[in-house]
Amino acid sequence: MLAAIMLATALVALDSTIIATAVLSITDQLGGFAQFPWLFSIYLLAQAVTVPIYGKLADMMGRKPVMLFGIAVFALGSLLCGIATSMPALIAFRAVQGIGAGAVAPMSMTIAGDIYTVEERAKVQAYLASVWAAASVLGPLLGGVFSDYVSWRWIFLINLPLAAVAAWMILRKFTEVAPRQSHRIDYLGAVLLTVGAGALILALLEGGQAWSWTAPQSIALFAGGILVLIAFGLVERSAANPILPLWVFTRRILVASSLISLLVGAVLLGLTSYVPTFAQGVLGSGALVAGLTVGALTLGWPVSASQAGKVYLRIGFRSAALIGSALSAVGAVSLLLVDSGSSLLQIAVSCFIVGLGMGLVASPTLIAAQSSAEWHERGVVTATNMFARNIGSAVGVAVFGALVNSRVGDVDRPDPETLSSAVHLVFIGVAVMAVVMIAASAMMPHKNPEPSAA
Repeated sequence: MLAAIMLATALVALDSTIIATAVLSITDQLGGFAQFPWLFSIYLLAQAVTVPIYGKLADMMGRKPVMLFGIAVFALGSLLCGIATSMPALIAFRAVQGIGAGAVAPMSMTIAGDIYTVEERAKVQAYLASVWAAASVLGPLLGGVFSDYVSWRWIFLINLPLAAVAAWMILRKFTEVAPRQSHRIDYLGAVLLTVGAGALILALLEGGQAWSWTAPQSIALFAGGILVLIAFGLVERSAANPILPLWVFTRRILVASSLISLLVGAVLLGLTSYVPTFAQGVLGSGALVAGLTVGALTLGWPVSASQAGKVYLRIGFRSAALIGSALSAVGAVSLLLVDSGSSLLQIAVSCFIVGLGMGLVASPTLIAAQSSAEWHERGVVTATNMFARNIGSAVGVAVFGALVNSRVGDVDRPDPETLSSAVHLVFIGVAVMAVVMIAASAMMPHKNPEPSAA
């Protein structure tokens, strides 16, 4: 069963990175170079806004049907992307992929929470983290290979046999024993959450990029998103079976773990986006070496996550999270010493330390949140945690992009000195967020939650 979960996770993980090195090949054939950032934004947006909905549906209908539905939609989106004949069509089909990915990613984590004990989950989470780590390195490489030697279309078409195998393994190997619940679906809440969260995430992703922060589009999206989410909160207070129950905002362990997840998403976005940029634009390394430099972060994560179970079972989830967040802060602060005279090894070591810390804070806090919930709550709890990470990534895009643009301006290719100054601001932002993560970890309850029945 673990192999099936890892394969399903790999589908989503690879598609978030594999397209990066194929952009020029795609735009050479389809045109629309100015629109290519939407290939990334629309995928993240569609995935992010659907995660909480799938979490609730999984608690009502079971994990298996939601997972299979997500794999099917993801495969359909992949097929459509593979045969797309224009950039607008490819963007629309990437949204279909994202809708499928919104189910696959949280269901993998939720199923792991269902079928493995608290003692086993840390090792399982380490395996899943290693999938994301491998994808961050292999994705761009595979994208380049397909683009150069086969066709960019196979970036998407290769998902079809992999999705079929993953679905077959889940059908054969995964049997749910927990009872399903029959409740009316909160359609109004689902629509309001999707529209409100989607507007805010889109504003964060595109603000300062596609349009300025003070443009009418930004103002409309932020104001409209906030108003819709206020309406969503009012609807959920009186809904018989809310799509995102408001109790997730009242339990200390869930609030703390979600805040940590949000910060993790922002820190990861900052480092994975700008460390390679610094390595190439300031230190003069090639693209592959630059990718391997930040890859040290995704190497350190599964290394510590594989040992996290022993740590939190001995000293508790809170203490493990505090150690992990402190390690991440040390690694992030050490990046403040990086300048144009630094070596790639120095940057890689800093990233590795951040990764070690992430493995001790991200996995244990998610497992703690899952362990505090009953089966009929675990889908919502897991999805809320992952939704927070998606929000963190969007916030990271906005904050770090604004910091870099404040120094670089409208220059297409800044000189090394200017770029070094701009990325240094990102490193300061990452360090601040890592320090805040220590405070968020301190919010975790002192006592481990009692394991709930699967």
